[in-house]
Amino acid sequence: MAPPGEGAASGPAASHPTGHPAYSQTLPREPRSAAVARRLVRTALTVWGLEPLIEDATLVITELVSNAVDHGRLPSIRVIVSRPSANAIRLGVVDRSKTAPTLRTATDEDQTRGRGLLLIDALTKRWGTELYRWGKQVWAELERGGGVSEEVPPHGNTSSSAADQFSTCVKNPSC
Repeated sequence: MAPPGEGAASGPAASHPTGHPAYSQTLPREPRSAAVARRLVRTALTVWGLEPLIEDATLVITELVSNAVDHGRLPSIRVIVSRPSANAIRLGVVDRSKTAPTLRTATDEDQTRGRGLLLIDALTKRWGTELYRWGKQVWAELERGGGVSEEVPPHGNTSSSAADQFSTCVKNPSC
């Protein structure tokens, strides 16, 4: 593996730790990068023993990458997977756009795109945007054992999948 700072500009960089414990990877700002980001998330969660979060986390990272692909400005994005506590993860995507994403409302029901943040909002404990002089990081946090709200069953409950929760929230904007 190249020393920090080397190789970042040449092709897709290999996954590597970015602190204790975290992983990150620079990817092309292309739709196919979502698959690589999902693999990075699966790998990190498996290493950390947080497999119950994999399904929701891969959906969330897919939406974060999709937003960066659609709205970023430069040819690359950075995916970050970190573990702020023993039972929580933080997923982030960094791009060079300074435009913060906005959560759509029920008045946008006729649109077929633009519902990714509704999914992120339904599946995560919290999410947000960190603005930088040169761009932003959109991030989301998930916790093992639940953590979204009392109305949503805890993550890992096989009686209600993440997709079911999302479709419920789309149909019922109050969730």
